[in-house]
Amino acid sequence: MAAKEEIQTRDDPVAATAEEDDEHDSKERVLQRYFLQEWKLLKSLLDDIVANGRVSDPSAVNKIRTILDKYQEQGQLLEPYLETIISPLMFIVRSKTVALGVVTDEILEIIKPLCIIIYSLVTVCGYKSVIKFFPHQVSELELAVSLLEKCHHATVVTSLRQESTGEMETKCVILLWLSILVLVPFDISSVDTSIASSGLVGGLEPSPLVLKILGFSKDYLSSAGPMRAIAGLLLSRLLTRPDMPKAFSSFIEWTHEILSSATNDVMDHFRLLGVVEALAAIFKVGSRKVLLDLVPVVWNDTSILVKSNTAVRSPLLRKFLVKLTQRTGLVCLPPRSPSWQYVGKSSSLGENVTDKHDVCNNERNADSFYSKESACSVQEGDMDVPEIIEEIIELLLSGLRDTDTVVRWSAAKGIGRITARLTSTLSDEVLSSVLELFSPGEGDGSWHGGCLALAELARRGLLLPISLPKVVPVIIKALHYDIRRGPHSVGSHVRDAAAYVCWAFGRSYFHSDMKNILEQLAPHLLTVACYDREVNCRRAAAAAFQENVGRQGSFPHGIEIVNTADYFSLSSRVNSYLNVAVNIVQYKEYLHPFVEELLCSKICHWDKGLRELAAEALSALVKYDTGYFASFVLERLIPCTLSTDLCMRHGATLAVGELVLALHQCDHLLSTDKQKSVAGIVPAIEKARLYRGKGGEIMRSAVSRFIECISLSHISLPQRIKQSLLGTLNENLRHPNAQIQNSAVEALKHFVPAYLVMVDDGNADSITSKYLDLLSDPNVAARRGSALALGVLPFKFLAAKWTVVISNLCRSCAIEDNPDDRNAEARVNAVRGLVSVCETLSSTRKHSQFLSVDDDMSLCLMIKREVMQTLFKALDDYSVDNRGDVGSWVREAAMDSLERCTYILCERESEGFPRKTTGIEYKEHPDNDIAERDQGHTLFDVSLATSLVGGFVKQAVEKIDKIRDIAATILGRILHNERIFVPCIPYREKLEEIVPNHPDLKWGVPTFSYPRLVQLLQFSCYSRFLISGLVISIGGLQDSLRKASITALLMYLQDTLADKHEGCLREHMLGDDLLWVLQQYRRCDRVIIPTLKTIEILFSKKILLNMEAKTLDFCVGVLDSLAIELKGSRDFSKLYAGISILGYVASVSDPINIQAFSQLLTFLGHRYPKIRKASADQVYLALLQNENLVAAGDKREKALEIISETCWEGDIEEAKHQRLQLYEMAGMEASKLLKTNREANKDNKKSVADENASYSSLVGSSGF
Repeated sequence: MAAKEEIQTRDDPVAATAEEDDEHDSKERVLQRYFLQEWKLLKSLLDDIVANGRVSDPSAVNKIRTILDKYQEQGQLLEPYLETIISPLMFIVRSKTVALGVVTDEILEIIKPLCIIIYSLVTVCGYKSVIKFFPHQVSELELAVSLLEKCHHATVVTSLRQESTGEMETKCVILLWLSILVLVPFDISSVDTSIASSGLVGGLEPSPLVLKILGFSKDYLSSAGPMRAIAGLLLSRLLTRPDMPKAFSSFIEWTHEILSSATNDVMDHFRLLGVVEALAAIFKVGSRKVLLDLVPVVWNDTSILVKSNTAVRSPLLRKFLVKLTQRTGLVCLPPRSPSWQYVGKSSSLGENVTDKHDVCNNERNADSFYSKESACSVQEGDMDVPEIIEEIIELLLSGLRDTDTVVRWSAAKGIGRITARLTSTLSDEVLSSVLELFSPGEGDGSWHGGCLALAELARRGLLLPISLPKVVPVIIKALHYDIRRGPHSVGSHVRDAAAYVCWAFGRSYFHSDMKNILEQLAPHLLTVACYDREVNCRRAAAAAFQENVGRQGSFPHGIEIVNTADYFSLSSRVNSYLNVAVNIVQYKEYLHPFVEELLCSKICHWDKGLRELAAEALSALVKYDTGYFASFVLERLIPCTLSTDLCMRHGATLAVGELVLALHQCDHLLSTDKQKSVAGIVPAIEKARLYRGKGGEIMRSAVSRFIECISLSHISLPQRIKQSLLGTLNENLRHPNAQIQNSAVEALKHFVPAYLVMVDDGNADSITSKYLDLLSDPNVAARRGSALALGVLPFKFLAAKWTVVISNLCRSCAIEDNPDDRNAEARVNAVRGLVSVCETLSSTRKHSQFLSVDDDMSLCLMIKREVMQTLFKALDDYSVDNRGDVGSWVREAAMDSLERCTYILCERESEGFPRKTTGIEYKEHPDNDIAERDQGHTLFDVSLATSLVGGFVKQAVEKIDKIRDIAATILGRILHNERIFVPCIPYREKLEEIVPNHPDLKWGVPTFSYPRLVQLLQFSCYSRFLISGLVISIGGLQDSLRKASITALLMYLQDTLADKHEGCLREHMLGDDLLWVLQQYRRCDRVIIPTLKTIEILFSKKILLNMEAKTLDFCVGVLDSLAIELKGSRDFSKLYAGISILGYVASVSDPINIQAFSQLLTFLGHRYPKIRKASADQVYLALLQNENLVAAGDKREKALEIISETCWEGDIEEAKHQRLQLYEMAGMEASKLLKTNREANKDNKKSVADENASYSSLVGSSGF
């Protein structure tokens, strides 16, 4: 048992040290160690591979790759499992290579899937973590070289499949294996068996084995794949061995030739990349003594190449050249630990916390640092720095200006590494050169590279505290770096890098050195954290602030701010501006910096949305210092409203309006001069003609919002300015831009009550009349704006002409007679304006002397008889234009308006009449009974309630998800409204059960809504409404909607809980309702075509064909409708559905089948060949299913023969001749057929003979 446990422990790397590690490690590390959730599945797949000695199931490789790819960003979670995964796989690779040899191709088929798995681990965890578990016996070197030779010379199989074929992964894994094997501590010539077998004696010349490795590696340096980097790694480890001087010299000569002869060829470019990358790797691991002699040659080639056009075009080449340059500089400078280097905090926060009790000791160390620096300065002055270093630093500084981030980042690290080996004097010169990158003439790339370099210097202790006063102002500028370029700006990467510098400051310096610096940085970091446009910059600044609070602890109110401005709260820009910033500004020391940031950078920002948000954010800060905003901020903003810069004047106009409103809400009264200045802003803008040009629309919206704010604030205005502002709003109402119209309506809503209601100058009637006249204006924009304007007028402006206003708005809700005048947005606004007028009139009647009791009743009756009926008609607005179903906008507005008008009527009725507290339950009551129960309900009766609920039910089962969701949600609110009871709703209890009072129901999901709502088909008062909407979904083009709706209908009809009689009754009601739809929507293809498709589907399910006596009535009604609908129709989908229905009816045994068969035969001579073919198919099926159509015997067989052998898609005359024979066989009079043909020819004499001659017919045949 103990042995078994030991084996299990050895197999599982986690179990081996679980008890010890779990006891000592932190909770987070233990969770990460066990975070490979798919370990059981992965282990089973690996065990199967190990047991078979190869990958037997190719899908297992894809499964393993899918699992591993999930951990791309958290590769360290896989590290505890690497040995268990890699060791057995590499053992198979080694053992199979030994057993099979490299002669056969079978070895590649075995190792390719294994190498795919191993290389997946390399991409996730990195090669350094993976190669630790590769076998590295000396005897395996030749084996690996032979295997690489086999892969290198194998024919590459090109594949267009998504899955990898394994060639690239195999080469990469073998190259990595060789990179660990060439480190054997023996002379490689002593390992090469080819020397012994050939009798050669090893010397300075490289052995054949080494030559093979060099040859393969040079070839792979020209590769465009990952083999290039791994080959460079292999060469760096091989050539820097002590026994490789000859090979190393030869390779350097070869690289010199490559670097000197760079061309524009693609393959030469890849080889150039590989050579430079290999040299950089060699200079990283090679001995300084050996490399020092190569510096002049390599540096000469590098300096020439970096200035060439090849480097200009290739960012990757420039990155490798910068790496090679910095490593060349490190070779020239001896390794040293400069005594002048700042020794700051430990990188571990835990160590810093444990040392906090010895703060005095830290401060003494920091104080003694300067004395050490002065003591060692004499010795450092004697340091001999090669002249080449100056050139290298110059190249790295130019790399900081590069256009690509990867090059700048590599150059910044090079600056830090080389500076660490310089004297303090020279390091100051480097710092001065870096600071020159922040000059105004430099581009954003220089600022970004400079920030990265400063961060590297700070992290390495090379940026001394004495230099911080000249660095911090530059970093503050970088935190706010934002340069406008056309319609956008650049600088987010600079601000991000500047926040990184501040983060590095917090980790590198003692509190005593950072105290004054933090006081400067804190406000700027917080303004960026709250007000930056980009979320990455906000989060970077917040992280820097948090790092400094945790390590320095001297930020004012740091802990409270860190809790407020966290990673998630800053993800939303609106939340950052209006909530996080407001919470921070409660600490007085941050108020003025925040206001300055908004005034200087955000009010004039190029992004229009950000300017609007900045104006709101500025007003949110008013409560902390009203005097400061009323005096200083307003005086600063008012002149900016006339700025020549569009962004500035737009933002300033919005900001002034928001500030005035915020000051009013804080009960701060502006002085007379200030009010006069504010009142003159809009006239001054108009006088300067700032509505013209591309910024005119933006300024119009801003001015409307400004007028709204001063109206809410009751700023004192002269009469002249009042008229001017009213004229401005009227102009904006006529503007075609919907956003400008909406902002003008909102402003008018507050402007009129504030400045025009209390003035008795007789302008009320003229203003109302003007808007009434605009309702019939030819200008569509004027109609849209006037409808909205009438909706926001106060009671005084409507009292005298309320009947005219309501009547005109009702007419505007209807679809225009002239097609050129039709506009869906105008009808939407008319519907919204109509209900707003009704609410205004009804809400002020209690405390108004303008309406008498009779007028009050007249208003309510007008709402019931005209307004409600108008809104019901708006529910039938299915207008379509090139934007799609624009009528849905009108229907959506109508549903909202119906709900509000219902509440008006029910509330008024509850006040004037005793209301009933129970719903009405009835089943097919006679009309006089309904009339009796309607007594006492003058305003809202059963008929109105039925139409209301039916209208919502119809919309709730149609094809648009949004409309269905809105309709069902509003119906639920009406049924369950606790404040206003809506009476007279038939079957209320059942409705409340179907539409429960739950706000989160997914009515837009068809599989949820249809099974519920289809239950209303059992109630005759709602069934016709519902079926008229349901057929649209069942017969529509959307497959998922069609399946959900027809499934719900079939489940309702085939409900096992209902008895047989109830099932028949449901089927009879459905048939009657479908006939009603066919009659109600005659010649309306929008409804008729889906209805015919619905009937076809139901017939295919044997529904509506077995209703005994009712079947005959239903089929007669359907045939009558088909005779009308199909006559002269060119719609293919309509014809197909009708012919299919005729086929089903002709197959039944009722007497009606002869009529259906007769109609079906007429389509055998149709002008469209496809229709003739479809008709022939249906005739054939009908004859097979119903023997009574043609006399049994030879005639029936002859008819079937004619149908099957005739080419119905061929000549139409031949088709008509064959049709005549079928007519005679069926015993029908030919005179009827000739009469039918003459009528058809008369109706379609202008039609084309070929079905493809009309493009619309071709499109229609597709179902569209």
